[in-house]
Amino acid sequence: MPAYKRILLKLSGEALMGDDAFGINRATIERMVEEIAEVSRLGVEVAIVIGGGNIFRGVAGGSVGMDRATADYMGMLATVMNSLALADALDKTGVVARVMSAIAIEQVVEPYVRPKALQYLEEGKVVVFAAGTGNPFFTTDTAAALRGAEIGAEVVLKATKVDGVYSADPNKDAGATRYQAISFDEAMARQLQVMDATAFALCRDQKLPVKVFSIFKPGALRKVVLGGDEGTLVHV
Repeated sequence: MPAYKRILLKLSGEALMGDDAFGINRATIERMVEEIAEVSRLGVEVAIVIGGGNIFRGVAGGSVGMDRATADYMGMLATVMNSLALADALDKTGVVARVMSAIAIEQVVEPYVRPKALQYLEEGKVVVFAAGTGNPFFTTDTAAALRGAEIGAEVVLKATKVDGVYSADPNKDAGATRYQAISFDEAMARQLQVMDATAFALCRDQKLPVKVFSIFKPGALRKVVLGGDEGTLVHV
């Protein structure tokens, strides 16, 4: 029995690269999508926000010295490309997905309209929110917090390379321990980098818990959704 009815899954663009230097690794996206599809088939309503780092990394050298707002818009367009790839891969598993963009590109994706997004979720479709918040100077972490609050998600699932929040960097400190649960205030006091400050404050203010887990660990997403001891829960 799933522990959540509606979730917002935050994926980094880098997660799609696999072992490649940039771009979308087909085997990686197919494995990820299989896990998302499995959760959707459990009856959980799934919304996704994805970053654009895997594509933007390929042009990052050229963006040095570029106007910050322009660079951010480029990053937003990269998330649209990732969202289309993700939705296409989901459709191929038999799960209907819809991409909704915060920037109007109506020949390619439909615009983000909250009531429509809620309707899709209630119909069992996976909704992929593209183009961040539609504004420069905001990260896709903030977009995940914002969309999560708007759609009434019960939790933001932040998929990372690490299997939770640790007391120190587990790659550098062998004595680092994983928190099973930690409060927002405690995480801030200990300066634990869970997500960017704007996103973190928004989740705390909206009493929207954040679960940090590893998307590279097979079966972890399903375990999180079923309420198992996986990752770290950040709560009020």
